[in-house]
Amino acid sequence: MNLTSARGLCANNVGEGSAVTGGVIGSMARSKAWARLAIGVVALALLAGCASREVSVLQLETREPDEIFRIGEAALEDGRPGEAAEIFAEIERLYPYSEWARRGLIMSAASFHRARDFDNSRASAQRFLDFFPADEDAAYAQYLLALSYYDQIDRVGRDQGLTFQALRGMRDVVSRFPDSDYARSAMMKFELAFDQLAAKEMEVGRYYLRRNHFTAAINRFRVVVEDYQTSTQTPEALHRLVEAYLSLGLTEEAQTAAAILGHNFQSSEWYEDSFRLLTRAGLEPEARGDGWLRQIYRQTILGQWL
Repeated sequence: MNLTSARGLCANNVGEGSAVTGGVIGSMARSKAWARLAIGVVALALLAGCASREVSVLQLETREPDEIFRIGEAALEDGRPGEAAEIFAEIERLYPYSEWARRGLIMSAASFHRARDFDNSRASAQRFLDFFPADEDAAYAQYLLALSYYDQIDRVGRDQGLTFQALRGMRDVVSRFPDSDYARSAMMKFELAFDQLAAKEMEVGRYYLRRNHFTAAINRFRVVVEDYQTSTQTPEALHRLVEAYLSLGLTEEAQTAAAILGHNFQSSEWYEDSFRLLTRAGLEPEARGDGWLRQIYRQTILGQWL
């Protein structure tokens, strides 16, 4: 290969390299251009979204309260309760102290609840009660207030603070509005929440009983018998007391617990189990001794409260 040919080859290689480099640079430039275009499109979309929200608010501000109310109803029927709640709330802001503001406020509380936004539902319901305590919808507002706690109770193992709040709320519905349509439902939910608290005590008591921590278990079952007598947990609590006291050799307490169980829940499986345990130990259900269970026996069965 002569010098001229070599130079020509080198020139060709350089030319091919330049063409490749130019292609890469052009491709990168086009990619950057597309990236800038995409960013611009996203920015425009965001601006359009913000603009549409602003237009939405402006549109509400130019409408009459009854129109806004119908828009909120439409959103609620369309399965958008959170949006409906915000629309109803706008009525009070735009037309305070009006009849539509009152209606919008209670609908806002109901819509927030349907959206499971319990904090805002509770705030709206409380606001309604503060401003319209004697209104015909006050009972419903009080019920929503209690329901905002009740509907967060999902299982026994959770912290029971919400259950206490639900109990207080449902009690207020029954005491303040006994003749309302919501009083009966509130009473039923009160009983369920009440039973929930007793169930929590039973859960902890069983835990201790399984691990042979009999004194700790007895303390939990005692709470159920003394504080939650009307709950569905009471028969089992009395039976577990029979188990625990027999395990500790405290036969008089076991017999008394079984006597109370037999008098109030004789047909229950828990009494059958307790009777079987006592029979094996050569004992029978009867009120004996002078402990706390004997006192409950005198009060609830003999009617001796003094």
